[in-house]
Formats: sequence, structure tokens, C-alpha cells
Amino acid sequence: MPSERQVGHTMLCLTPSGFSEHRRAIRLCQDQFENLEKHTQWGIDFVERYTKFVKERSEIELNYAKQIRNLSKKYQPKKNAKEEEESKYTWCRAFFTSLNELNDYAGQHELIAENMTSQIIAELTRYIQDLKSERKTHFQDGRKAQQHIENSWKQLEQCKRNFERACKEADRAQQYFEKMDADYNVTKADVEKARQQAQLRHQMASDCKSEYSNYLQKFNQEQTEHYHTLIPNIFQKIQDMEERRIERVGESMKTFAEVDRQILPIVGKCLDGMTKAAEGIEPKTDSAQVVESYKSGFEPPGDVEFEDYGQAMKRTVSETSLTNSRSESKPDKSSKGKKLFFFKKNKLSLKLVSMCLK
Repeated sequence: MPSERQVGHTMLCLTPSGFSEHRRAIRLCQDQFENLEKHTQWGIDFVERYTKFVKERSEIELNYAKQIRNLSKKYQPKKNAKEEEESKYTWCRAFFTSLNELNDYAGQHELIAENMTSQIIAELTRYIQDLKSERKTHFQDGRKAQQHIENSWKQLEQCKRNFERACKEADRAQQYFEKMDADYNVTKADVEKARQQAQLRHQMASDCKSEYSNYLQKFNQEQTEHYHTLIPNIFQKIQDMEERRIERVGESMKTFAEVDRQILPIVGKCLDGMTKAAEGIEPKTDSAQVVESYKSGFEPPGDVEFEDYGQAMKRTVSETSLTNSRSESKPDKSSKGKKLFFFKKNKLSLKLVSMCLK
């Protein structure tokens, strides 16, 4: 019980600097969570962007393979007699072989698109959903921990204000009691009443002190656990999540290259096939085929003999006189027939004779 002259009390509370540091710590923790939320969201956006990039690359590979197949099909030999003719020549067969190899080459690019879809796009799409769910859980836990420490802080401040108010009321009651006790004009009953009121306020202050002290101890334990255990664990989980995300992106980039590398042996074989077909072209054999196809089978003609038209001219001039031949009577039918035959058969000889007569 307090004495009649003095009702003492002691205030147990955090110093102003302690409360200020705690406010800064809470605010700093909130800022850190906001920064991490932005960074991890940017990381997820990057994975989605990279997935879109691989998807577009896959579409390009499919379109390229389709165009290569169409090109190969367009220049394939038609099913007609000309195909049989073309197949005889090594340069035609080499081209047809190259078309077939080109068709296989297109198949490898289709395989690239298929592997990228199954090994990268599908995997990253599922991983992004898991990543979003894990990120949501970590930040929910972080916000829950932050909310709890903030609520505890508000409760501590309320206990502090209650204790502070109780102490002030106890001081006023103590001063009033001392005033009444010093006044000899006041009745004993009034002094006793003031004393009891002072004791009541002192008890209330003592109760608030105990409540504040207990909650302060509880808060300090929670704060220690919050900043030394809960928040570090959450940050560590976020860091582990981020490291796994980065590692997953690296693995996907490696797979992106490996998918291309896996088809190189087959592509090399296709190109080797084209090269071998080109090296198998035989110009001499093809030209011999042309000769065999278009040879006539006829022997070349012999030399053209010289036709001596001069002998006929000399014979005509020496056999008869030109003057007598003019004065001769008409020839009989038999001689006429002979001249007509000569005329028909030897027109050139007759012309030469006429020139000589002139």
C-alpha cells in the first residue's frame, strides 16, 4: 500500500528512438518486399517473353520446312514418258536425288519445331504457372508476416498509450490527494476519498504497466523472430525461387542450341547425298546416251562423180556441118523422136550448142 504522502510509479516504455527505429524497419521491410515483387514479376515476364520467342522460332522452322517440301515437290519429275527419258542421264538423276535429299532436309527442320515445342515451349509454359503460384505463396506469407508485426506494433503502441494515460491520471490523483491532505479545512472523509482514488489510479497504472511490460516482452520476441527468422526465410525462399528461374532459363537456352545440334548429323548426310549425286554426274556417258538415242543408222553417201558435159558438145559439132543441118529437109518421125529425147535429157548440152551456133 502507498503511503499517505506519496503514491509512486515508474514508467516502463520504449524510448522515442526505439519506436522510430522500429517504424523505419517496418517501412524498409515493406520497401524490400515491393522491390522483390517488381523484380520477380519482371523475371516471370522475361520467361514468358522467351517462351514466345521460341514459339515464333518454331513457327519459322515449320513454315521453312513447308516451303522446302513444296519446292521439292514442284520440281519432282512428272509421271510420263519424259521422266523415263530424263532418268537416262546422270545429271537428271543427280537433280532428282538432290530433290529427295532436300525433302529429308525439310523433315529435319520439322523435327526442330517439334522438339522446341515439346522440350522448351510446353515445359516453360507449365513452369511459368508453377512459378506464379510459388511467387504468390511467398509474398502472401511475407504480407501476412508484415501484417502481423504491424498489428503487434499497433497493439504495443496502444498498451503504451494506456500506460502513459494511467500514469498521468495516477499523478493527478496523487497531487489531488496531497493537496487535500495538506488542507486542514477539508474533512477526513474527503481526504480518505482522495486517498482511495489515488490508490485506485495507482493500481490501474500498475496494471497498465504490467500489461504493457508483458506485451512489450511478447512483441520483442515476435520482432526478433520476424526479422531474424520469418522474413529471412521468406527472402531466402524468394531468392531460391529466383535462382531456379534463372537456371531454368539457362537450361532452356542450352536446349535451344542442342535441338539444332541434334539434327546436324542428318542434315550433313542430306548434304553429303547431294554432293555425292553431283559428283556422280558423267558428261561423257550422258553425251554417249544422246548419240545412241539419235543415231540414224544410215551410212554416209559416197563421193559425187564428175559429169563431163563437154564430150556431148564435141560429138555434136564433129558429126555434121551446121550449114547442112539448116538446109536439110524435115527429119522423119524416127529422127524427130531421137532429137526430142536428147532435148529432154540434155537441156544443158543443147544450150551450149545454141551458144556455139551464135
